[in-house]
Amino acid sequence: MVAGALYAGVPQAQATGGDTAVPSSPGDPVSRLGVDLDTVTIPQLQVRMLKGSLTSSQLTAAYLHRIKTVDPKVNAVLRTDPTALRQAAASDERHRLGRVRGPLDGIPVLIKDNVDTRDLPTTAGSLALAGSPPATDAALVARLRKAGAVILGKTNLSEWANFRAAKPTSGWSAVGGQTRNPYVLDRNPCGSSAGSGAALAASLAQVAIGTETDGSIVCPAGMNGVVGHKPTLGRVSQAGVVPISAEQDTAGPMARNVTDTALTFAVLSGEARPGAATRPPAYLKNPGSLRGKRIGLWRLPSLGPEVDRVMSRTADSLRGAGAVVVEVTPPYQQRLAELEFPALLSEFHRDIDTYLATRQGPKDLAGLIEFNRTHPEERTCFAGQELFEQALAAPPTTDPAYKAMRAELNDLSRRSIDETLAAHDLDAIAAPTNPPAWTTDCARGDNDVIPSSTPAAVSGYPSLSVPAGSVGELPVGVLLTAGHDQDAKLLALGAAVEDRLHAWKAPRYLPTTGPGTTPAADRRD
Repeated sequence: MVAGALYAGVPQAQATGGDTAVPSSPGDPVSRLGVDLDTVTIPQLQVRMLKGSLTSSQLTAAYLHRIKTVDPKVNAVLRTDPTALRQAAASDERHRLGRVRGPLDGIPVLIKDNVDTRDLPTTAGSLALAGSPPATDAALVARLRKAGAVILGKTNLSEWANFRAAKPTSGWSAVGGQTRNPYVLDRNPCGSSAGSGAALAASLAQVAIGTETDGSIVCPAGMNGVVGHKPTLGRVSQAGVVPISAEQDTAGPMARNVTDTALTFAVLSGEARPGAATRPPAYLKNPGSLRGKRIGLWRLPSLGPEVDRVMSRTADSLRGAGAVVVEVTPPYQQRLAELEFPALLSEFHRDIDTYLATRQGPKDLAGLIEFNRTHPEERTCFAGQELFEQALAAPPTTDPAYKAMRAELNDLSRRSIDETLAAHDLDAIAAPTNPPAWTTDCARGDNDVIPSSTPAAVSGYPSLSVPAGSVGELPVGVLLTAGHDQDAKLLALGAAVEDRLHAWKAPRYLPTTGPGTTPAADRRD
C-alpha cells in the first residue's frame, strides 16, 4: 500500500518557476495542501486520502484556486463545474466509510469541450452549440463519474477540433478565445486538445481528457511537456464525442506522468478494477528496465536540426539503459498523406450530421456553414471554413471510390507499422512528437505539418507521447507507437522511457523567447 514508492519513473522537477512562475501564498488552498501538484501521482494522493491526511475537497479546492489564479495567463479552462466541491465531498465520505471506488475516486479531471457533459455546455468551441447542454453524458464521462472522479470543468480546444478552416490557429475557438502555451505564452499549445495539454502543464488538474483524429492528443501533449495516450481505436467509446471520423476518432487520457495516464485509461476503457485505489494496473507494477527492448527510431529530419538533436540524445540515453535502437523509416507515408484528408471529408459530413441531430442549434453541416456565415464572432481569428465546404461537397461514404480509398488507407497504415515492427523485431517505433511550438498568429495560421502521428491515427493503433527534452524553453516529446491493441505494453514501455529520460520540467510562463531561440519550425522559408 506504500504507493509513494511505487513508481521510480514519476518525473521529478528539473526547473523551478523562478520570477516568472505563479507563486502560492501562505495559507492559500495550494500551500495548505502540503503536496507538490506538479509531480504528485494519483497513487500518492490516494495513500494520503486513505490515511486521512488529505481530502478530495482539499485537492479540488487547490486546483480550483490554481484555475482562478494561473489560468488567466494560459486561458485553458472554459468553465468549471459548480458541483465540483460537492462531488469531492461525496468522495470524502466514501473514503471515510472504506467504500473507495478505485484510483480515480476523488481525483479532479478536466474534459475537452467536445465531449458531452449533461450538466455543462459542450460546444466544440463553436457558438453554434453554446446553448443548452447535451441531454446525456458521453459514455466516457459516465465511466469517470462511476469511478468517482471529480469533473472539474471543460477545457478549450481548437474549434471543431481543427476541422473547419484550411489554415486554422490551434487552440483558438469562438467560445474560448486563444489558449497559450505555458512555457512561452506567445507560442502555440498545438491542437486540437490544446486546453487539456496546457491545463496539465500549468497544473490546473490531475488528469485531463483529450480527443484525436490525427495528432490531437499527442501533439498538445508533446508541445506542452506532458504525457498523452491515443488508445487503440475502439478501446474508448466514441458515444457522445463530437466527431470528425468514426474510422479514426478516439478520446484518450493526458497527464503529467505515465502512471496517471495509465490509471485514467483503465477507467475510460472499462478495465479498471473496483477498489484497489492505490494499486496500479498490473503492467505498471514493475514496468521493468529497457534492457533488451528494441526500438525503431524514425527521425523525421523535416522537423528541424534542433528536434533531431533531441532525438539523438533520446536514442543515446535509451541505448545507455540497454535498449537496442535502430533507425527506421515506415513505408507508404506519401500515399497515406494523399488519401487521408479526402476520406476524412466524407466521414466528417456523415458523422457531424448524425451528431448535430442530437443537439439544439444547426441540424446538419449545411446549417452549420450558414451559421458561421451569419455570425461574425466566428471569424475573429480566421474567417475560413473551407473544410466544412469541401466536406459538404465530398462523395458520400456509400460511394465505391470512397470505400476503396478507406480500404487502402487501413491496409497501408497497418502495414506501415506491422512491417516495420516485424522487419526489425521491434517493441515500438519512436519518433519526435512535435517541433518546438511556433508563435501563435491568426493571420498566418498553424505551422504544423507533423507526420509522426499519422500511421497510428489512420491504422487505429495506439501511440503515446512522453517528454523527451526541449529546444530552449520549448518541450519536445517522443512518440512511441506499437501494434494493434498493445496499449498495456506501450504504457509499460512509456513508463520505462519516462524513468530513463526524466525530461519533464516546470513551465515558467515566459512572455516570449529571447533572440536566437526561435524554433526552426517557425522560420518561414
